[in-house]
Amino acid sequence: MQLIEKIRENAKKQRKKIVLPEGDELRMIKAATYLHKNKLVLPILIGDKDKIKQTASENKYNVESIKIINPQDTPNIDDYAEQYYEIRKHKGISKEDARKTVVNSLFFGALMVRNDEADGAVAGSVNTTGDVMRAAIQVIGMPAGISAVSSSFIMVMPDGREFTFGDCAVIPNPTDEQLASIAISSADTHKKLVGTEPVVAMLSFSTKGSAEHEDVEKVRRATQLIEQINPNLQVDGELQFDSALLESVAQRKAPQSKVAGKANVFIFPDLDAGNIGYKIAQRLAGAEAVGPVVQGLRKPYNDLSRGCSVDDIVNVACICSVLS
Repeated sequence: MQLIEKIRENAKKQRKKIVLPEGDELRMIKAATYLHKNKLVLPILIGDKDKIKQTASENKYNVESIKIINPQDTPNIDDYAEQYYEIRKHKGISKEDARKTVVNSLFFGALMVRNDEADGAVAGSVNTTGDVMRAAIQVIGMPAGISAVSSSFIMVMPDGREFTFGDCAVIPNPTDEQLASIAISSADTHKKLVGTEPVVAMLSFSTKGSAEHEDVEKVRRATQLIEQINPNLQVDGELQFDSALLESVAQRKAPQSKVAGKANVFIFPDLDAGNIGYKIAQRLAGAEAVGPVVQGLRKPYNDLSRGCSVDDIVNVACICSVLS
């Protein structure tokens, strides 16, 4: 797919350090060797070195040139434990529990990213989304102005147009603040992955006062918050999808809007709408859905499906690199 090839090429130009915390899993080993051989990123495998090398050898993969780190053996593990204790002591964690936590590869990988020893991390081939996101949120955290970790999909249409849909996978019923965060994060994702300036439509069943309801008010409030947080972002709402997409409809329904009819980033008011919307585009319109892309963290830590392929890991590692 053209977008994936573009993302891979951009990753190759930067060749960032990407941590693979599930380093002893065969798909991760295969992905790491591909990423290294093709110079897409600098992969770092986390896990028992002997086990990783044995698994690689048994399956005829060479990992000798790939960096492998065992959290149990690393000299800075005490520093990591102290750092994690300081981050979580307000939650009542003990220093002993902090030491036990940081040898977990998911948390160790997150600490590497936090300390600029890696540019991003990719996990989820064997761990649940909840476990991956817990490590990411607790250790890496969110930047100023962002109140929620969310997701987006890049939707590549059969005619080559590329749109960003958010949030389609994480937050069921976002608050005003969360909806604003989803929009700001999705705009950033769009700019980095697609490479065009984001034009953000805050979607609703109403366009500029055509209906009144608390759900419409929430979209309006979120739009106002975005304008306060990021006044340079092109954003407008509330807009119905046809008003956001089609200039002919926009001229009738929202003639004063600078976004209506020109949007390339679509923010759904809740997870029902987002999940249904991207799947309709995918299944009825034949769009390719790239994602979900985890967004809203200070630095990228991307999640995988446990049914992921080696190719999926390679692509997500490249996405992680471009987003970093």
